[in-house]
Order: sequence, then C-alpha cells, then structure tokens
Amino acid sequence: MNPAEFVLDFVNTDFAQSKEDVEQQLGEVTSSWYPSDQKKATDDELSDELVRNSMGVEIIVDTIYTSRPSVMSLTATLVHRAFLKSYRDVVVYGIRVAMYLGLALLMGTVWLRLEPTQSNIPAFVSAIFFGGAFMSFMAVAYIPAFLEDFNTFRVERANGLYGPTPFLVANFLVSLPYLFCITLVFSLVEYWLSNFRPAADGFFTWVMWLFLDLVAAESLVVLVTSLVPIFVVALAGTAFANGLWMCVGGSLRPVDGLNPFWRYAFHYIDYQSYVFQGMMHNEFNQRNFTCRPLVEGQCECAYDTTLKSECLIKGDVIPVSYGLGDAPATYSVFVMVAIIVAYRLLAWVVLVWKRE
Repeated sequence: MNPAEFVLDFVNTDFAQSKEDVEQQLGEVTSSWYPSDQKKATDDELSDELVRNSMGVEIIVDTIYTSRPSVMSLTATLVHRAFLKSYRDVVVYGIRVAMYLGLALLMGTVWLRLEPTQSNIPAFVSAIFFGGAFMSFMAVAYIPAFLEDFNTFRVERANGLYGPTPFLVANFLVSLPYLFCITLVFSLVEYWLSNFRPAADGFFTWVMWLFLDLVAAESLVVLVTSLVPIFVVALAGTAFANGLWMCVGGSLRPVDGLNPFWRYAFHYIDYQSYVFQGMMHNEFNQRNFTCRPLVEGQCECAYDTTLKSECLIKGDVIPVSYGLGDAPATYSVFVMVAIIVAYRLLAWVVLVWKRE
C-alpha cells in the first residue's frame, strides 16, 4: 500500500478488529513522539508561522477543535457532492431517463392515438394504470445508486462526520429535479401519443400525479434499502411492495370488491391508488366518449348518462364504476405528501436505530 493508506490504517481505530491492540500501538507511538526532536522542530516551526501571521495558538486550537459544522452546512455540502455525483455517474439517473423514455415510446405506440369512443374506454384505463404502476415499479433501478451512497454514509458516519438527517435530506433534495425531468420527458412523449385529454390543465395534472408517484416510489426504495442494504433483498422487497400496491390500488379490481382486510389494511395507505384515482378523474371527468348509434335515433351505450340521447357517455361515470370516490384533488395530494414524508421519516428512524 502507499504511505498515505498505511498511515491512515495505522492511526484509525474505527474499523480495527482489536481496538485494544491498536490503542496500545498508538499509545507507544505518541509516548515516543512527545520527547522526540521531530516534535520540538515541528512546534518551533508552527510557532514561527503563527507569529508571522499574527495569530495566537489558542485561537487556532479553538477554531479547529471546538467548532462543528451545522446541520444546514453539512446538508448543503452533501447536496453539492450528490449533484456532482449524479451528473458524473450515468448510473444514478441517466440510465433511468433513457429507460423511462423507452417506456414512453413503448406505451405511446401500443396505445397509439386512442379515439374517445366507448370501445376505447378500457384502453384508456389500462394506459393510465400501466403508466402510473410501471413507472413506480421501475424505481427499483435506483437501488444500486442508493446502495453506493449508503455505504459511503456508513463509513463517514462511523468517522463522526455527519448523521442520518443531513444524509437523507440531501438525498431527497437532489432527487427532486431529476425525478421531475424524468416525469416531464415521459409525459411529453406518452401523453400526446396516446391522445389523452388534449388540454394544458390535463397534461400538467398528469405530470403532477406521475411526479408524486415517482417521489413516493423512490422514497419506498430508500426505506427498504436502508432497512436491508443488500441488493437482491432490497430489490425483492421493493418489487413485492409495488406488486401489493398494484393489487389493492383499485385498478385491477374495484375498491368495493376488495375484502375488508386488503381494503382497510393496505388500500388507504397505497400511494398508487391515489395516483390512479387522480389520473382517472383528470382524464374522464371533463371528457365525453361516443357510443355506437343504432336505427331510429337509438344509441348503444354501455353507460346510461344524461347524454345518451346524443350517443355520448359522460366520462365522469367511469371512475365511479371503478369505485373511485370524487374526493377533492387537494385531499389526495395531501395524502400523497404525507405518505412520502412517512417513508422518509421511517428511513430516518431505521438509520438511527441501526447506528453501528
């Protein structure tokens, strides 16, 4: 090893297998250092330098040994380092941007230019479900990058540099702009290719729900990986959790059809259910769908609405048929934010509990 690594290994007791032997070794070194000529020469050189700079030894000592960076300062430093890592390391977010762009092209060409007709209603619903659920599921791609940061955190925490609060806050702040860019890139391609409701408010509402979806999914990844920092186990745990959320979210089976256990134990804490509900209302509440006309002015409509005589279906009956309530969007957004905060707080509790 090079001299710097040797010296670091020689004086660092944090990772020694036998701390008693290392401390005894350091004791012998320090007891030999204090009466040595090298220490006297070093002290004389330091004193001369301090005199030249008109500074007192005690001021320097106080500055070095008694001051400690604040949590805000530590967080800012970690944010700066994480931003450098994120754009230098393509694995962190670059590959995910390409992956979600490919997913958008896939979805946009499979559900290509859907017309607002009765026969296409199931296709719109499945596209909404797949867009939210699969984007959430693929957040597992963040596990390797977070494991790298987590292992760095463990070493630096053991050296007393910072705790879990600056680490998790910096991780959260750095992720937000990247997740928003991923959401925007995905939505710009998929939303218009599939011909969802062609309105600016519809598009930006879609972006909002997918952004919250990705933030919640990444927060789940942080929680699970903090709890079990082993790649395969974290991958399996996160995938299982996302599979559970898909099953009880109200898209594959209406909420009213869920048995009481799954409904009350998991549905109401399922972030994917709020995303699906919000996106369904966003797409259908302000859109009408044509149904097939019959002879003599009759229309064959699968849903009986006030527009049946015009061979139209009012879209607001579609979410109701899936058992999705008409709760205000602000309420669902509040619940999503609460779930995200809960995941991050639980990750903080895990890191505090697992202090080594």
